[in-house]
Amino acid sequence: MKKIFLYTFFVILISIFFAVSLWYLFPRSRIVNSESVSPLPDFLTMSKNNQVRFLDIWFPALARGNSNASVAGLTAKSALIYDLTTDRVIFEKDANKRYPMASLTKIMTAIVTLENPKYDDRYVVSVEDLVGEDSMGIGTGEIFTQEELLYGLLLPSGNDTAETLANNFPTGRNGFIDAMNDKARSLGLTDTYFTNPSGLQGDGEQYTTAYNLLVITRYALENFPLFAKIVSTPQYIIPVTETHESYLLTNATNLLTTYAGVKGVKTGYTPEAGLCLVTYIDYGGHKMIGIILNSENRRDEMRALLDYALRSLNIEPPEYKG
Repeated sequence: MKKIFLYTFFVILISIFFAVSLWYLFPRSRIVNSESVSPLPDFLTMSKNNQVRFLDIWFPALARGNSNASVAGLTAKSALIYDLTTDRVIFEKDANKRYPMASLTKIMTAIVTLENPKYDDRYVVSVEDLVGEDSMGIGTGEIFTQEELLYGLLLPSGNDTAETLANNFPTGRNGFIDAMNDKARSLGLTDTYFTNPSGLQGDGEQYTTAYNLLVITRYALENFPLFAKIVSTPQYIIPVTETHESYLLTNATNLLTTYAGVKGVKTGYTPEAGLCLVTYIDYGGHKMIGIILNSENRRDEMRALLDYALRSLNIEPPEYKG
């Protein structure tokens, strides 16, 4: 009887040992449910949003902005000047209000293009790509590299290049537009929506805010040296090759050559959006992004905003060379 008791006790002890071992080796979450649950929200999860690339989520605070400041002659319906160096708003006017953004759309077009390059780097122009008044002037059947088209996209604001980049996307133009919206979501932006890659009106309702454009522009400048290089280039020549003609491209961004420290970024205009402008400046030890939406005079108003921002930092603005 004693031997049977000891044998039973020994069996129970071994069983408990194996049970505990299995518990540690195979956690309950693995046994009950083989699907792992991400701690990240859907917009930051690759399985839910395939445009997640860099973990670069930035939420600049607008509460510190000076919405009561007066800038003479400001007709823009929305405006924002943000100092990246001190991480604070210098000036803002309705920065969270939605407006059409015209060709400022192309900043996101450039981002999606840079994050989704073609493996062969050959972008073929089709007849469907030749749209809009602003164009690089490319022709049907020509073949360009990604970099060449990005110069055509960002300097003369080519609608034809925007469509070429979109139509060469692996899932086509509609897939490219989906990627633009997915990218906006991956940046945590809820007030931006794209319906085409160029910003032309008449192709659905597109909108953004000055605040969202600040986030998008900073992302492009911080993560893509080629983007920063292109938007700061006053003029660029694409030489003739076996697959395309030569092109002389001039940057349409105001103040790039007339206001010291300005490094470009992008202009935009449609009748519904008015005159729009995003400007990046590095001057007096401060890097700032300025945004104007729906203005009647974007160049002079951006100049006035930059002057105001620099003086608020006790920096004398440069002499204007316009």
